[in-house]
Amino acid sequence: MTRRLAYAQLTNSIGDGGFLVVSALYFTQIVGLSATRVGLALTLAWGVGAVAGVALGHLADRLGPRTTAVVLAAATAISIGILLFTRNFAAFVLVMCLYASFQSGLQASRQALLAGLTTPEERTRARARIQSTANAGIAIGAAAGGFALHLGTEIAYTAVFVIDVLAFLIAAAILSTLPETVMTRAKGKFDVLKDRPYALVTVINAVMLLYMPLLSLIIPLWIVQRTEAPTWLAAALLVLNTAAVVLFQVRIARRATDLGSASKLVEHAGLIMLASCAVFAVTAFSFGAWPAAVLLVAAAALQVLGEMMLASGAWEISFSLAPADRQGQYQGFFATGTAVARMIGPALLTTVVLGWGSIGWLLVGGLFVVAGYAMGPAVRWAREKNSTSSTAMTDGLYMCV
Repeated sequence: MTRRLAYAQLTNSIGDGGFLVVSALYFTQIVGLSATRVGLALTLAWGVGAVAGVALGHLADRLGPRTTAVVLAAATAISIGILLFTRNFAAFVLVMCLYASFQSGLQASRQALLAGLTTPEERTRARARIQSTANAGIAIGAAAGGFALHLGTEIAYTAVFVIDVLAFLIAAAILSTLPETVMTRAKGKFDVLKDRPYALVTVINAVMLLYMPLLSLIIPLWIVQRTEAPTWLAAALLVLNTAAVVLFQVRIARRATDLGSASKLVEHAGLIMLASCAVFAVTAFSFGAWPAAVLLVAAAALQVLGEMMLASGAWEISFSLAPADRQGQYQGFFATGTAVARMIGPALLTTVVLGWGSIGWLLVGGLFVVAGYAMGPAVRWAREKNSTSSTAMTDGLYMCV
């Protein structure tokens, strides 16, 4: 059953990969919106999506995560289709808010569904397999998007959007073949908002997730502005990252067997990310093109190792600290860390890294270390406060067709 869940993730990830590559140019060159307006709309949309993800996750707890995921996958497809007919800024903001909300809710629903379809011992490894599959899908979609960019026509861009629509509809069809996971009906609503230990864990994870804008935005700009390496290396490093996750994420996830080992993984991830930042900092000095390129590859390799360790530890922590009957809302809340990192990361890291240079890299690396070491005490606090436990998570779960 988790294999079908992975196929659904693969399908919509292909659509996501194409959308990520072509959407900015489609909205600016075809629709005619300014880059500033597109950026503002995306910021607003993912802010709304972060909040909506908790509410939709709660809905998944009440109605069942399979049913909710099917509906939200189909709704995502519809919102993408509407974007093809959107030509003014107000409508664009509205539709993007819907798109981001559906995506956030879908992520929470899928996580809750995974929790219901697997035992606590299997969840992190299953999540790692799904993530590896998703990365492969994004790479396929990105290749299709790259071909559309090469053609540079409205028809090519539109074709990528149509593929995205079809991908989410196929994902919805695959999800509909899975058994429904029904949770016990808890009386409380949005209990996650009262769970301070879990909120702290989520904030710490959000700090660690600042690696995401580093990879997608800061490193390419750093290569161009501050190093002598060839500019095409930015794309090569992204390929390296994707390939590493596909090949090694499952293997690393085996090390996250309980909350203690998961906390250690996050702690070690912070140290490795510091090492990565230190190597990136060194590339600012004049070494020549190819020595700089070698250092950049080494830094990127360390970065993706830290990323995979963080992901494995965070998955185990987020699942194990969430009550069995509220996985949807808890996973929706935990996922807000991604939205926060994407919202504040670009402005913060552009100022610190590109503005302050090598010192900025070391400061960011230090932030990763502090956050990594803070995860262990935060997790212990959550356990002491009886937010939940990894064994309590299995209570009250059953499946029906």
